[in-house]
Amino acid sequence: MGPFMGELRRLMGAQNQWDSAAQIAAGIANEGHSESNLDPADRIAVEELARVAELRVAGHTGMSLNEPLRIEPMNRSQWAKRLLDDERELFGGLADSLRRGLTAQMGELEEMGDGEIPDLPGIGPLPPQLLEQILSMMGPMMLSMMAGSTAGHLAARALGHYELPIPRPAGKSTTMVLSNVDAFAREWSLPTDDIRLWVCLSDVAHHQVLGIPHVRERLEGLIGEYTRSFTEDPEVIERQARDLGLDDAFDEAGADMAALQSLAADPDRLLGAMQSNRQRALMPEAEALVATVEGWVDHVLDEVGASLLSEYDRVTEALRRRRFEAGPQTRFIERLLGLELSQSTFDRGAAFIDGIVDRADESALSLLWSEAEHLPTASELDAPGLWMARVGIEARELPFEGDFEIPDAPDF
Repeated sequence: MGPFMGELRRLMGAQNQWDSAAQIAAGIANEGHSESNLDPADRIAVEELARVAELRVAGHTGMSLNEPLRIEPMNRSQWAKRLLDDERELFGGLADSLRRGLTAQMGELEEMGDGEIPDLPGIGPLPPQLLEQILSMMGPMMLSMMAGSTAGHLAARALGHYELPIPRPAGKSTTMVLSNVDAFAREWSLPTDDIRLWVCLSDVAHHQVLGIPHVRERLEGLIGEYTRSFTEDPEVIERQARDLGLDDAFDEAGADMAALQSLAADPDRLLGAMQSNRQRALMPEAEALVATVEGWVDHVLDEVGASLLSEYDRVTEALRRRRFEAGPQTRFIERLLGLELSQSTFDRGAAFIDGIVDRADESALSLLWSEAEHLPTASELDAPGLWMARVGIEARELPFEGDFEIPDAPDF
């Protein structure tokens, strides 16, 4: 183990951490296969669909972009590299937060006596020199492995730029993983152009709302604070690990790869051991904003897409079902960033937007994004009437449906 760790340390130090992350991402995204270059004709076709999507969405919402939006088709490796470039600050903060927590745990091992250090399966107790090497490598390795695996798993599945509803840097083109988009169309026997246009419409709508400065600032602040707030207290980590049954998992499966694989499929247990009280307080706020954004985007797509896509209902059913069929890797990534993208989140967002439109009209939705104070709170997400009252929208009477009999007054 000593020579192995020394060689690994040499290799990690021989290249930039972000280059290592990009290599890891490409390997995961491509599953070991080479990727072909994109056909120039496909690039032109996507650009034309992007222009249609931008004009139609802007015409419906009245929210024009500061400059024309360009959607650039990419392969998986290119998309992963772009994500790493765009989100260096986010990944760096996340890796540093996790590193501090793990280093604190390792530091406790370093303080133990020779007879107290637990054995590793097939290795025995960690020698002090090896422990020092691990601690010194924790930062670069954590960043490369965490950022690379995150980008790689997302690229293997992503259709468009906003696979996750996180703000991206302004002034750049948005992106599409064309091979994933076309493969999805074939898998569901749907028109390729319909799927491409749906992804363009979705990304244009996301780009509109997430490009609003105060919306961007609010969501970036919530996600950034969450990723930087994993607990560093070894006692808290150990207590929460016991509460979540991590000790039992290793006792039952043995401290081997089977145990690690079972835990990797359960993000709540794995990340819950390092979750802080501050993170638990942030999650409802982030969910309220993300649910509102997704509910608004879905509403815009329903209003605009039906007249553009030949099989809009089938396309929408397939793509929205895809959200809830994400594997454990995607769920793990969502929880790393403090995002809750369950069906409940999307349903709450849709109900909130529908509630506003039912009680007022379409124009009331523009107030959602008009100023920072108008963003809904977690409690208002389930009570659109409360939000409307707070921002000064007068609700009309909702029509009553169904039979209702007024009982006779009691004869006193």
